[in-house]
Amino acid sequence: MLLAVSIAWTAWMLSKSLPYWPVDPSLAVTPWFNFQLDFLRAACAILPATLLWGASFPLPLASLVAPGLDPAGVAGDAYGSNTAGAIIGAIAFSLVIVPTIGSMHAERLLIALSSVAALIVIGWPGVEMLAVGLGITVALIWSVAEIPWQVTAYGRSVAPMIRTDAEEAKQYPPKVLLYRAEGINSSVAITEQWGRRVIYVNGNAEASNGADDIRLERMAAHIPALLHADPHDVLIVGFGAGITAGSFTVYPHVKRIVIAELETRVPPASTQFFHDENYGVFNDPRTTMVYDDGRHYILTSHDTFDIITSDPVHLWVRGTSALYSKEYFELVRSHLNSGGVMAQWLPLYDGDAETVKSVLATFFEVFPDGTVWSNHMGNRGYDLVLIGRSDATPINIDRIQAKLDSADYAPVLVSLHAVGFNSAVEVLGTYLGRASDLKPLLADAQINMDRNLRLQYLAGLELNGVDPERSYQALRAYRSFPKDLFTGSDHYIKELVDSLRRPE
Repeated sequence: MLLAVSIAWTAWMLSKSLPYWPVDPSLAVTPWFNFQLDFLRAACAILPATLLWGASFPLPLASLVAPGLDPAGVAGDAYGSNTAGAIIGAIAFSLVIVPTIGSMHAERLLIALSSVAALIVIGWPGVEMLAVGLGITVALIWSVAEIPWQVTAYGRSVAPMIRTDAEEAKQYPPKVLLYRAEGINSSVAITEQWGRRVIYVNGNAEASNGADDIRLERMAAHIPALLHADPHDVLIVGFGAGITAGSFTVYPHVKRIVIAELETRVPPASTQFFHDENYGVFNDPRTTMVYDDGRHYILTSHDTFDIITSDPVHLWVRGTSALYSKEYFELVRSHLNSGGVMAQWLPLYDGDAETVKSVLATFFEVFPDGTVWSNHMGNRGYDLVLIGRSDATPINIDRIQAKLDSADYAPVLVSLHAVGFNSAVEVLGTYLGRASDLKPLLADAQINMDRNLRLQYLAGLELNGVDPERSYQALRAYRSFPKDLFTGSDHYIKELVDSLRRPE
């Protein structure tokens, strides 16, 4: 019965207390503060239930004891049953119950199961005690409330973001929750305010239809598609809002679009709320959805592609560094066709200069002729798109412009217009640098490999010490016009040179 109470306590902490603690984790200058906060949150939420579950073990053990029985056999039976129950419970709740009925009802179910277990141990008491037990159980179940959607959306920053939303609501329309779901692998939320829609996955903003984000999401598709001579087969790692994947649907010769996405709830939700931005790629007849970890899919697939775009979650998120390792980039390169192109997203606002340098150096280890393209805002960096090609042929501006001028590419030009690009020169004007020019900057960078996963620790240590301005300016200082990289008519070359020299 105490376990039933403790589960109700956990539910109350998750829904009514922890999200509203007046603590801002982004103010921490070292990971030590965040560790203390996480430890305290976890202890407040689940320590009572943890201790009571451990303390309950002697009860079944005592119930099995009888004169003449082997103590070792009794203990073995109890431990075996306990282990089997833990495995079955973990699988059932993780894969079936929570995705099906949600956390709130799963907590209510746990309270009911604990109460039933109590009645069984007690031996089905009299009517009075049974009525009291049932009354307490119903009250505890009734007390369980839904976890605020802000927890799903904002994650570790839930408290300051709730306060920010409350302040904004005094002057502007409040943020509206459009969608919320708990899947097998991820929790998903989609919100809207002033027409700006954002999809959150596991407490991280994954994508949006804001001007800055949608420009980056389009660049991650259009740049590799325009650099490739004639793409037919495309792989996208990560669905997000589907905008990057959808940008490939406007290319006339693309015949197959494979999307590897871990969470099954994301593509249908994004299709519903970002349909105009992603051109309905989820329902496009050329699209094949693969619900799998992107790296695992590439590792186990024999398919090769003309373009592979990798757009994982933020650098500091656990496990993400495996999608930025040297071995991962080598795996991707081995699945590129001749003349193939890889595009890799790299946020500047998600790590300090050393973190950014580590990603660049690791990428250039596999793609020594790799290039960097910037989704800048004014004179400030925002995101980067890293491009790696299986060959080092020059980029012909005339060829790209001729494509954009053709009738077949009219939908491509419309898609580019929507994010501020009106010509091949304007697209190529986002060029920021290349591996050979950035060697001095990256001389001391740490290579992220499977055996060390250095990026996981670099990004985590500087989680709150990000400085996108410094990272962007450090890269921009090395930018110059690479005569051997771009070819074309003199007037196009002059326009591109002027574009790269012009202050943003």
